[in-house]
Amino acid sequence: MRSQLTDYGFQYNKIPLYCDNKSAIALCCNNVQHSRAKHIDVRYHFIKEQVKNETVELYFVRTEYQLADIFTKLLPRERFNFLIDKLGTKSMSPDTLKRLAEETDE
Repeated sequence: MRSQLTDYGFQYNKIPLYCDNKSAIALCCNNVQHSRAKHIDVRYHFIKEQVKNETVELYFVRTEYQLADIFTKLLPRERFNFLIDKLGTKSMSPDTLKRLAEETDE
């Protein structure tokens, strides 16, 4: 993760990860293994290890501001447009994309 972000020109001591689940953050930041969490397979503890190694730092973000949702689930148009705006990108219609492609061919 760090090397990819460095390739994009970002430098972080700790990579910020934003999560909309307080329980998941607590599981990753707490070094104590609770009986309620013992069903989680050890291979899913990658983020917990990265937090322990101080490679990543977890932050809570409210669900409506979780930018990753745009890549992982179907969203209502209003929420999709809100997140598109927050990412600094634009949603283009197929006609617009076709017109732009034709302009670059000229």
